[in-house]
Amino acid sequence: MARHGHAYEPEPGTDGDLGLTPDGVAQARALAASLRDRRVAGLFTSTLRRAVETGAVVGEQLGLRPEALPGLVEFDLGPDTETPDGEARALQVMRRWVDGDLDAALPGGESGTQVVTRFAGAAQEIADRFRGETVLVISHGGAMSLVLPHLAAAEPGMTESRWIPPCGVAEVHVDADGWLLKTWPGSTDMAVAGH
Repeated sequence: MARHGHAYEPEPGTDGDLGLTPDGVAQARALAASLRDRRVAGLFTSTLRRAVETGAVVGEQLGLRPEALPGLVEFDLGPDTETPDGEARALQVMRRWVDGDLDAALPGGESGTQVVTRFAGAAQEIADRFRGETVLVISHGGAMSLVLPHLAAAEPGMTESRWIPPCGVAEVHVDADGWLLKTWPGSTDMAVAGH
């Protein structure tokens, strides 16, 4: 699984679903180049523009047609995040998720349980369709950081406080024994957590 490439920052009060910057396009090309020898059999993205555009660049380079799945989108904390104290309240919810309280949510937003359930459903659908094959899934750093430790066995602390950079790849192996998170390219530099 990979995070999308760097995207434009949304203006306050506008739709945050913006496309890739020129750097994001270059990151997507570099991601494709790094996978050229991996025999990638399928390519999936979230339905958000930054992931779809990343998938289009990677797909063109690898000769794959991306398929967008709604279950792979970033978590939605709801309209409360637009209020003056909304960002602080959103951070409190995310901290509660990290501490194991997946039922935490803001009004009108998803709970951690809802995020894990929908993302895991999409990921399992992909794994069932491509047993024994290498597949690239392009999603979002927040959702990946929350879901992968719950979906796949991971070393303690592997994803905690380690932000996944644009086009960073987390390698997940799926077999009859379940899901295993093999690598997490996280950074302690919060600057990489931006769009």
